[in-house]
Amino acid sequence: MTSSETAPGRGTAVVIGGGLAGTVAAWALRGFAERIVVVERDRYPAEPAFRAGVPQGRHAHLVLEAGHRALEEMMPGIKKELTEAGAMRVAVSGDLKWLSSAGWMAQYPAQLAFLSCTRPVLDKAVLDRVRADPTIEFLEGADVVGLLGSARTVTGVKVRDRGPERGEVREIPAELVVDAAGRTTSVPDWLAELGHPPVPEERVDAGVAYSSRLFHRPAGVDIGYKAIYLQTKAPDAPHLGVLLPVEGDRWIVSVAGMRGAEPEPGEAGFTKQLARLRDPSIREALQQAEPAGEVRGFVPGPGIRRHYERSAPDGLVVVGDAASTFNPVYGQGVTVALFCARELRRTALRHGGIGHATARDARRAIAAVSKNPWVMSCTEDVRFAATTGGPSGALLAFQHRFLDKVLAGAAHDPAVTAAFHEVMSLVAPPTLLFRPSLLAAILRS
Repeated sequence: MTSSETAPGRGTAVVIGGGLAGTVAAWALRGFAERIVVVERDRYPAEPAFRAGVPQGRHAHLVLEAGHRALEEMMPGIKKELTEAGAMRVAVSGDLKWLSSAGWMAQYPAQLAFLSCTRPVLDKAVLDRVRADPTIEFLEGADVVGLLGSARTVTGVKVRDRGPERGEVREIPAELVVDAAGRTTSVPDWLAELGHPPVPEERVDAGVAYSSRLFHRPAGVDIGYKAIYLQTKAPDAPHLGVLLPVEGDRWIVSVAGMRGAEPEPGEAGFTKQLARLRDPSIREALQQAEPAGEVRGFVPGPGIRRHYERSAPDGLVVVGDAASTFNPVYGQGVTVALFCARELRRTALRHGGIGHATARDARRAIAAVSKNPWVMSCTEDVRFAATTGGPSGALLAFQHRFLDKVLAGAAHDPAVTAAFHEVMSLVAPPTLLFRPSLLAAILRS
């Protein structure tokens, strides 16, 4: 049965990309589309493993409190499955030692936490759940090479197998196409080929580059915390580092630098970057730790926010990094991808299907849930003189002065710290910090 032969709004949905953003988007559409096809360029490994299609996967990842709440809402019991697979719960205070630009965060008995594991463990847990749904099919080892339709309406995709014998291009008609292809998405180019005007976008590029390595946690060694986060301090300390616990009694350690302070390649570059951090705690923790893998580098590229809610053809929704890519140092990307899927499901539920009204409302909702993370990310990025793009002006200067006071307060007042953690965990909007009781403490800082 073709999409045009089904009931309006309940035909075929095609998801471009079978990473985390794509699999949770497919899951969000179950029950609302008669057929859901996920097109994935890789072939999935049988067990959790790093793969070429997720180049950022070898670096530190976490699911913020708001993210695992969203994931649990969509997939009840998934948090337990992740924990059983080795994911570690890290409370944002008590378990985490966090050095902000103003100093060490004050400690308090925190209820908020994040889940820490390697990216393959997270992806596999979600993928196994999605694959169990009979309405969701996977087309592995295939590339989407174009869109069907016109400048006004997307009506499907063109696909071709990967490999030496690529075969002919074939078409998959669809009532809804979801772009979850990540940072390297080609959808803006394909829309141009259909005659659609460029989608409005914002760009900010701090030139961040990463270097990461897995380590075996030394038996019997207690470093006092489960995790360590050493932030940058603009303008003179553009280096950062994070140590996170992951499955298999290991740590994943990522070091990074903004433009002009990028880590040099290989083991020597990784070691040199560790020495440049504002505090020696990560370096000291690793003194007795044995490496569990090679040093891996990654340059994520600029942050981009595409405003599909302002300009997009019918039948198209864009989620995850394909819609908004953030500087990874803030740990927002996975959680925002989960927000996108949740909003997609909520709009499908509201309209009872996957028709054009669902797509239009989903684009607006996705733009809304990505706005605060984007503002938080790019506002910090532009503190560094080498950053290109981003906001400027009097409002930015006010935001920087206010956040400096927030961080100063968080260094000694647990109430301010707790509120700041709620905002950074994306469970509360930044306006929380303007509550009178908190504002007084912040302004005294």
